[in-house]
Amino acid sequence: MSIEERDDLLARLRAVLPETPAEDNASVETALRDVHPADIAEAMGHLTNEETLRVFTALDNARAAEVLDELDADRARYLLDNEVAGRIAALLDLLPMDDAAEVVAEVAEDTPERAEELIADLEARAPADAAEVRELLSYPERSAGRLMTDRYLRVDADATVEEAFAVIRRAGPEVESLSDLYVTEPVAGRPDRERLVGVVNLRRLVRAQPTRRIGEVMAREPLTVSVDTDRQEAARLISKYDFLALPVLDREGYLAGIITVDDVIDVLVEEFNEDYLRLVGSDAEEMDRRTPAQVARLRLPWLLGTMFLELMAGLVIDRYNWVLHEVILLASFMPVISAISGNVGLQAAAIIVRGLETGHVRIGEMGRAVRKEAATALMMALVCGLVLGGVGAIWSRHLPFGLVVGGAMTASMLTASFMGTVVPILSKRFGYDPATTAGPFETAFQDIIGFGVFLWLASLLLPWLK
Repeated sequence: MSIEERDDLLARLRAVLPETPAEDNASVETALRDVHPADIAEAMGHLTNEETLRVFTALDNARAAEVLDELDADRARYLLDNEVAGRIAALLDLLPMDDAAEVVAEVAEDTPERAEELIADLEARAPADAAEVRELLSYPERSAGRLMTDRYLRVDADATVEEAFAVIRRAGPEVESLSDLYVTEPVAGRPDRERLVGVVNLRRLVRAQPTRRIGEVMAREPLTVSVDTDRQEAARLISKYDFLALPVLDREGYLAGIITVDDVIDVLVEEFNEDYLRLVGSDAEEMDRRTPAQVARLRLPWLLGTMFLELMAGLVIDRYNWVLHEVILLASFMPVISAISGNVGLQAAAIIVRGLETGHVRIGEMGRAVRKEAATALMMALVCGLVLGGVGAIWSRHLPFGLVVGGAMTASMLTASFMGTVVPILSKRFGYDPATTAGPFETAFQDIIGFGVFLWLASLLLPWLK
């Protein structure tokens, strides 16, 4: 929907809503005729909460369920809290269970008791669906398990190609993907589990003879992910291999569900938006959902940690204060060393944070990332050290002065690069936001090392600096 079409829809809705009683939905339905649910959800983002509720109430259940799935989290929570009792359960029952679980999860972030009420209402209506939602919510928030659905096509390895086509023709509308058939076999003593033995896609079925067995045409040992696999990794695999769906195994190695490409697209769009907001220094969701005091509590510990680390740099300067009194020109180069080294560290941290988000840098491959950045930093540090050292030697008319400045610059830049590489990876591994922690630690340690080397060398070469 273009901006002009959206504005036209909003104009029609705003013309109708004030003029009709809340019980009269005919005019609203007319305004929304032939409008796609995703476009309705987009338009709702520009209405007041009360207007959104009026529009949502006017929709039939099928369209309302699709709109609910497309709405932003805050708007969806408002509707869930204010819609008539019992209707939300009916809407959740119409959604694919992975989408229903996502809706419930958004509510659970703020009001867990309300989420339990929704699941209880769904359980009264459809116990099997409620059990599936509970299972999906038991997996980590950003895991493949949260995205999967168990509505996929199963076929036996001994079935013929013609029988496989019969399975496809009998598939109901709840099946999310017809592009792949999953060849399974039962697990002895576990009627609720099945083992994945292969996958056959529609293209291969079309080209195969009708009498051939599925076991002859299927792909054996297909690529899979675990329910605990990060959803970004699942999205990366689907993108890399051009899959339309990816099987997901439970923690015992049995087939639990599949992730479809439409869910992956949603993940990629969401991750891109988060990365973009992080790059421009604005996390809109955090700013919207947290109070100023909560945001301050989130960021303050790292700033206080930086303060105490920088005090160590102050102790180093105090320890060699007599050197600065002897050669006051040394103080003129300290801000330059700190600033250039800080930029190197921030560059390294930005590269690593971006690589962690896109999957190009892996937590288990820290050594590789450190070696690559160390080689890059060494070349930059030597060049900058020579340049600044040359400037220092010319300025002071003493070659030893240039050696002190150049050596300190080299050491400080290498330290900053190392910390800017290692801290984000360790932060990610221990569950902290690498974008928040990288800057403070990198800045503090490069100041401590840089100033320490600078003043220590100056103290050694002091007789030649005067």
